[in-house]
Amino acid sequence: MTTIAAARRSLTRSFRAAGLDAPALDARLLVGHALGLDHAGLASAAERALSAQEAERIEALAARRLRREPVARILEQKEFWGLSLAVTPAVLVPRPDSETVVAAALAAIDKRGGRMRTLRLADVGVGSGALLLALLSELPHAFGVGTDCDPAALLTARANALRFGLADRAGFVACHYGEALAGGFDLVIANPPYVRTGDIDALAPEVRDFDPRAALDGGPDGLAGYRAIATDARRLLAIGAALVVETGAGQAKAVATLFRAGGLAVDAPVWSDLAGVPRALVAWRLS
Repeated sequence: MTTIAAARRSLTRSFRAAGLDAPALDARLLVGHALGLDHAGLASAAERALSAQEAERIEALAARRLRREPVARILEQKEFWGLSLAVTPAVLVPRPDSETVVAAALAAIDKRGGRMRTLRLADVGVGSGALLLALLSELPHAFGVGTDCDPAALLTARANALRFGLADRAGFVACHYGEALAGGFDLVIANPPYVRTGDIDALAPEVRDFDPRAALDGGPDGLAGYRAIATDARRLLAIGAALVVETGAGQAKAVATLFRAGGLAVDAPVWSDLAGVPRALVAWRLS
């Protein structure tokens, strides 16, 4: 009979041979998911023999991962800013890099009066709700609205708001970026599609084959979403308010130029993620 520990070792070897980035972590998460055990539970039950049914469940999950389906999609959830977000096929899997946007946005709020104020937030292109809900969890008197073109994405974001007890402070609107919003926001955030159309096929299979293409495709130069946001930014922002967006590698300078042309002042330097990539750009409506 195979034990839990042996199953984890076997999966780790298979995942390593397949060239997966984090074979041991993936094995632990998938075995734990199949058995309903957390990290501590796996450790304490390491020498327990698997039943045939449990072994089949693990094998089925492993097969999905070997087809390069992301672990977050298999688990249908992803940790972001301490929130375990539900993930559906309609939305991007939240990335740790995007937490840089949350940190930059909170710093902008701190700069202009602090976190205990009554604030109006907008997340244009809300997806799973990761950015908006992370901020609402830190800003107790804030109300936020998230927009998305995809009704299925809005359903996911709304479900996540309910999951964390934030639904009474979050609204959701189907529209293109901020087109349906009246404006006057104290903070606008966005993680628009920023991959150049011609680069999508070269992405890792976990992204290319499983993330919604509309959430990746930023047009021929990757900047289509930023142009839309820049065109509407002054109308959406109250005077003295901040716009914080995620940028792709090498895009910060071009995005800053678009926002300056739209009448905003842009902070320098751009906030970098843990890998040192410029990731979160902050711009202001000063008048």
